[in-house]
Amino acid sequence: MSEHERLLIERAQSGDVESFEKLIRTHQAYAYNIAYRMMGNEEDAKDASQEALIKVFKSLKGYNGDSAFTTWLYRIVMNTCKDLLRKRKPNEVSIDRGFDTGEESPGIEIEDNSSDPVTKYEEKEVRVTIASAIEQLPENFRSVVVLREIQGMSYDEIAEIEDIPVGTVRSRINRGRRILREILKDKLRLQAAYETD
Repeated sequence: MSEHERLLIERAQSGDVESFEKLIRTHQAYAYNIAYRMMGNEEDAKDASQEALIKVFKSLKGYNGDSAFTTWLYRIVMNTCKDLLRKRKPNEVSIDRGFDTGEESPGIEIEDNSSDPVTKYEEKEVRVTIASAIEQLPENFRSVVVLREIQGMSYDEIAEIEDIPVGTVRSRINRGRRILREILKDKLRLQAAYETD
């Protein structure tokens, strides 16, 4: 943690709202990206990240520096997402999942080496397919896969955020990757069958 961040935390803990806003601004996009990957659509991700930041503000005085601030914050974001996902009805599906909302969605970015519209369309289809597959992962596998594969966090960081042993993190990531591969294989099979009809 930088000295600047430590000072912002101390000031925010003493009730300085401006310091809290500066602190959160640094992590807001990252927190939203986690929420987006967990929730599967922009509207729910905005709600989840907003709710998480309110929780961060309310519980900031309890932050004692035992873990990195980012770890503490992302744990709150992840737990908020999990709570919201549990409240969803089992058959509830996002109406904008897999559709272009006209806004740039965060997440996996594929480098644009071409202005060819066909290439751009195919790259977008890949992003949508991967995002949709991640959304189908069971919650406990989705969270570790998102933190590892999308956010690039270490096993130790994920263990701290999820509050589980590193061995469990490794196991869930491996299992999550296998499930993800199966989901993607099924999607490609269905797509190929649809295209040959």
